[in-house]
Amino acid sequence: MNSSSRKPPTDFDALVIGAGHNGLVCAAYLARAGLRVGVFERRSLVGGAAVTEEFAPGFRNSTASYTVSLLNPQVIRDLHLAEHGLRILERPMQNFLPLPNGDSFSAGPDSASTLAEVRRYSAKDAARLPEFYALLDRAVAMLRSLLTRTPPTDLRRGRDLWEVLRFGREFRALPIAAQRELHEFFTRSAGEILDHWFECEPLKALFGFDSVVGSYASPYTPGSAYVLLHHAFGEVNGKSGVWGHAVGGMGAITQALAAEARQLGVHIECDSPVANIITMRGRGSEAPRATGIKLVDGRVFGAPRIIGNLGPKPLFLSLLAPEDLPEDFRRHIERWRVGSATFRMNVALSALPNFTAQRSRNDDSHLGAGIIFAPSLGYMDRAYASARLNGISREPIVEMLIPSTLDDTLAPKGSHVASLFCQHFDYDLARPDAPDRSWHTPGMREAVADFIIDTVDAYAPNFRTSIVGRSALSPLDLEERFALAGGDIFHGALGLDQLWAARPALGHGDYRTPIRGLYLCGSGAHPGGGVTGVPGMNAAREILRDGRR
Repeated sequence: MNSSSRKPPTDFDALVIGAGHNGLVCAAYLARAGLRVGVFERRSLVGGAAVTEEFAPGFRNSTASYTVSLLNPQVIRDLHLAEHGLRILERPMQNFLPLPNGDSFSAGPDSASTLAEVRRYSAKDAARLPEFYALLDRAVAMLRSLLTRTPPTDLRRGRDLWEVLRFGREFRALPIAAQRELHEFFTRSAGEILDHWFECEPLKALFGFDSVVGSYASPYTPGSAYVLLHHAFGEVNGKSGVWGHAVGGMGAITQALAAEARQLGVHIECDSPVANIITMRGRGSEAPRATGIKLVDGRVFGAPRIIGNLGPKPLFLSLLAPEDLPEDFRRHIERWRVGSATFRMNVALSALPNFTAQRSRNDDSHLGAGIIFAPSLGYMDRAYASARLNGISREPIVEMLIPSTLDDTLAPKGSHVASLFCQHFDYDLARPDAPDRSWHTPGMREAVADFIIDTVDAYAPNFRTSIVGRSALSPLDLEERFALAGGDIFHGALGLDQLWAARPALGHGDYRTPIRGLYLCGSGAHPGGGVTGVPGMNAAREILRDGRR
């Protein structure tokens, strides 16, 4: 039982559970408004999944999240992250795809360079690419307009009705052709759209990769086109659609956020896991109210506002008593779809990978790119089908970054670190001929890591022999280390049933929950996953609005 007949002493104006990036953003905005804020983190360091840690002697790297683009520029400005040392470097080339036939495909650093590369494969595609970029820009502009706006929850409220009318008016203002295009992006598969637009397989693979990142799906799964859009709304240093590297790794972002929060007076405690949220029963039909938290070590803290920076499943199903929640809401959260099928690796290297693929550019800019080992949409579709059948993709989708080519703080001189983001690997490892196999099976994690390395080694034969240390995180490891239910890097699938006003549930897409005084500020709220800071910023705005009320 989490409920109490007495409120605990009010130690703070707001308590945040979890010091991930959204929790720190929310805490900082609340403190800017004059609230006394406490943040309690289960791990020994702040940052959640956006942290930099040593994984081999002398080698440091981003442990989970690993690249920057979606971090909202307003958050960067408002919370003075540059003044706290955050520096983001653009990739010298955006993406590099080594191909099985010994050729390669390079994208970026600008659209002109990408166009020149596409012409090597298809003059027709080169002619159509600017039009496709314009379509993406229109779709991304619509998406960006929604990012920092609170989704509607109750059309009987004036502001919610206005938000729906506002969105409808903006959509109707577009030319009818643009409306049709946008509708397709929000409902169809990325594969269908890309097959319509292009014939060049590497070009389709470049866009298609963004449609399956963090999504346990095929590029031909309906709705995957939205996932592509979700990865396209970012920017680096004012340049739209660009990806980059935070000097010092992703932990540099959360360390800058923590520095600003502390400067604003936020109290942050690490090694302080929360056991449960304390609630008080409402009168009559009134919903319960959150009044505090109890830590695993037995300490109790009270506040009129409790803010969860963790996914909907752990927040509602682990930290609250079943009777605190309406039965229909609890059943909905039990059905909340999680599981991004992500396997994450870091490797320490004594030498840079030596790719055998022919390159169209006579420099090493490809080593600073996002290197994608997934040469076609068909390859990605088979990787998904293999995981659905076998639990793991024997030919996985892999993106490798070598951030030490841009940032010499991560590895000893002459050495390097590489991040490998890999899919698809089922959290449950369900397989008809081996029903008892799981991530707890001895040697499973290391066996998967080995054939991921084999995937890279097929294109860079010195890769395996240059590895001097490695760290591997299965979906189960991601859950246990970072409290990501099902190992889901986005706190919940980015399907159309779990977006905007339905994230995490219709009627509660405005960062408020069925428990009075309890809010959700993590990636399980609008606009979803990625290191954006937007859920934390939006939640703080709604919390302060309730306070003024």
